Amino acid sequence: MNKRVLVTEPIIPSVIDTLKEHFEVEVGERGTYNDEQALIDAIPEYDALLPMLSNPVTVDVINAGKNLKIIANHAVGYNNIDVEAAHRQNVHVANTPGVLSDSCAEFTMALMLAVGRRLYEAQRHLQDGNFDGWDPLGFLGMELQGSRLGIIGMGRIGQAVARRARALGMEILYHNRSRLAADIEDPLSAEYCEEVADLARRADVLTLHCPLTEETTHLIDNRILSIMGEDTILINTARGPVVDEAALAEALHEGKIGGAGIDVFEKEPEVHPRLKTAPRCLLTPHIASASHKTREAIGMLAANAIIGILQGASPSDIPNLIEP
Repeated sequence: MNKRVLVTEPIIPSVIDTLKEHFEVEVGERGTYNDEQALIDAIPEYDALLPMLSNPVTVDVINAGKNLKIIANHAVGYNNIDVEAAHRQNVHVANTPGVLSDSCAEFTMALMLAVGRRLYEAQRHLQDGNFDGWDPLGFLGMELQGSRLGIIGMGRIGQAVARRARALGMEILYHNRSRLAADIEDPLSAEYCEEVADLARRADVLTLHCPLTEETTHLIDNRILSIMGEDTILINTARGPVVDEAALAEALHEGKIGGAGIDVFEKEPEVHPRLKTAPRCLLTPHIASASHKTREAIGMLAANAIIGILQGASPSDIPNLIEP
C-alpha cells in the first residue's frame, strides 16, 4: 500500500508535485487543521505530516498517529509540535533551518526603513487627501546610517540582519544565549551585551530574532519598554509571544518608544486591538519569509525529509531532523 502524506494546507505547488511523485498526498483546506481535534481525527490514516506553525501537533495528535513516521514542519520554528512526545513514539521531527535567513533579514530591514522613515504614515496622509505640498517639517524620521542596532538572537537570521545593517552604516550590538566567536563578531564589529536591559537602553533600533521559549516569552515587557528611548524602534519578526502586546500598545500610545514594526503576534491571527490603532506602528500578517524562492525552499526541505524517512533513508543522512 502506498504511503500517505497529509499537508495541512495549500503550499507552493511544486512541493506538492514532488511529494505526489512518491506518495498519496492529501492537502487540507486553509485553517482546517488549526483545530487539535481535526488533526486527531485525521492523523491515523497518514504516515507523514507536513504541518504549519498554526497547527497544534500535541501529544494527543501524535499518540493518535498509529502509522506516523515523521512530522516535517513548514517552518524553522517548531514550538507547535510536542517534540518530546514525538520522539517517545519514535516519530521523527524535521524543521527548515537556513533557507529563510535571507528573506527574513531583508524583510527586517524593510520594516526598519519603513518605520524609521514613517512610510506608512506618509502614505496614509497622502491617500487621505492631506498632502498640500512639500513640508520641511513633514514626517521627519530616523536615518539608519550611524544609528545603533540591537539584535536579540544572533543565529542565522540575526547575523544576516547584522551584515545588511553594517552595509547601511549601523553599529551592531547584540544579546545571545552565548557570546559569538571572534571570527563572527569581528567582521561585523559586533559588541556583545550580556543583559537585554543594557541592549535596550543603548539601541536606536531593537530587533528580535530569538526562538520562543519559556525564558523568551514576554522578554519585551513593560520593564524593557520603559528602558528603551522615546525614539527607539522595536522590530519583531521572531515569534509573537516574545513581546507583551498589551505593554507594547500602551508604550506606543503614550509615546514611550519611537515606533514598531511587527510581523508576528501573541495570539495569531488575533491582534491586540490597541496595537491596531497605535501611532507609528506598522503591522504585517506574518510575511517575513514570503518570497516565492524562500517558500519553495521551505517546502522542499520539509518534503525531502519526508521522502527520506518514508523511503528508508538513514536519519543521519537527513540534515534537518531535530535530534531527540
